[in-house]
Amino acid sequence: MLLLAAVLIIGIAIAVPISYSIAVSGAFYLLVESTLPVLVIAQRMVVGVDSFTLLAIPLFLLAGALMAEGDITPRIMRFASSMVGHIRGGMAMVMVVSCMFFGAISGSGVADVAAIGSIMLPAMKGQSYKPAFSASLLGCGGALATIIPPSIVMVVLGVTMGASIGKLFIAGFIPGILSGGGLMLVSYYFAKKENYPRLPKADAREKWEAFKGAFLPMVTPAIIIVGILEGIFTATEAGAVAAFYALILSKYVYKKLSWRRFFEICLEVGKTSAVVLFIISAASLFGWVLTSQNIPQKIAEVILGISDNYWAVLIFFNLLLLILGTFMETTAIILIIIPIFMPIMTQIGVDPIHLGVMVCVNMAIGANTPPLGVDLMTACKVADIPYEDSFRYIPYFLTSMFIVLVLVIIFPGLSTWLPNMLVTSAGA
Repeated sequence: MLLLAAVLIIGIAIAVPISYSIAVSGAFYLLVESTLPVLVIAQRMVVGVDSFTLLAIPLFLLAGALMAEGDITPRIMRFASSMVGHIRGGMAMVMVVSCMFFGAISGSGVADVAAIGSIMLPAMKGQSYKPAFSASLLGCGGALATIIPPSIVMVVLGVTMGASIGKLFIAGFIPGILSGGGLMLVSYYFAKKENYPRLPKADAREKWEAFKGAFLPMVTPAIIIVGILEGIFTATEAGAVAAFYALILSKYVYKKLSWRRFFEICLEVGKTSAVVLFIISAASLFGWVLTSQNIPQKIAEVILGISDNYWAVLIFFNLLLLILGTFMETTAIILIIIPIFMPIMTQIGVDPIHLGVMVCVNMAIGANTPPLGVDLMTACKVADIPYEDSFRYIPYFLTSMFIVLVLVIIFPGLSTWLPNMLVTSAGA
């Protein structure tokens, strides 16, 4: 166990990509401490991605990319502007709401940041918003895609935990809305403090026109959730339906997509998916090594030997996720930590859906916490500002997200009530 951990930590410390660090540590342990043939390494890595459910990842990424290409983002922002733009700091409010809507289409925080930021940041700069404020808000707003369905993180979680991806999707609604509301409250505070402007209030006709323009894209999450709930298709098939729907909208309804650009997008999505799936493959080898050596059980015994108190274990688990989220990639964290802690959480009576939502909120915070903070880093690149400039504002936004995390921990019903009610109703 110490050898496994040492190789992994050394790899991360010398800036080896996390996927390689995970794969090398697992392979090195097998070569040194095991008599199993080398072929087992390749077998376990292939088995890790040999899953129909994981096909949902490239399909949802494709759906988000096609939507971003097809004039969808401006339509969503116009609708958001008509609803909340008149509030003090209107552009900031529009950014948060737009991130929530687009996150419900793409399922990817980075995609959310890039799509919304490329349009919103220049507009906010033109209205005298400080770039550091805008970038910080964009990073946290984009991270809501981790919580709001169809979150790609939830797909990975569902596969790793053996939990219902449909239930996880539904469970993210309330925490996602609370997180977005928290970001809007912080934005309002700074808007009052720094005298950011309002946008003109839209009349009923403008609201209706904006709604009509954004209606078809916003139907996407409804199609996904209803389809899964009614048993019409699986989460993977939902990804295929979403991608096909996005293609129809972008190519034939809005006529913004050429076939040449379509194939270019497919290639880009393929490259992104390959990176994610390689991480999953490497983590599968690592997880198998852990399981074969009974390491999760041993760690569980140690932790529960110190304390089997429900709240103590939950606090420790969430603190560990918050720390790891500052320097590790989300998928890697899930695939390493969940197999270790799943037996512990089961033993103390934590609902898997509640566990999944806690992980997602933690990952959204980690995606904006230095030194890694991939969503915040992407936002700063789009805003063309130094990473450290965002440090003035990011603590305030992260505090609002942390408060939501605390509420999710204390009140499991925020995660479990809606999926239990809807799934029961759908099954009735």
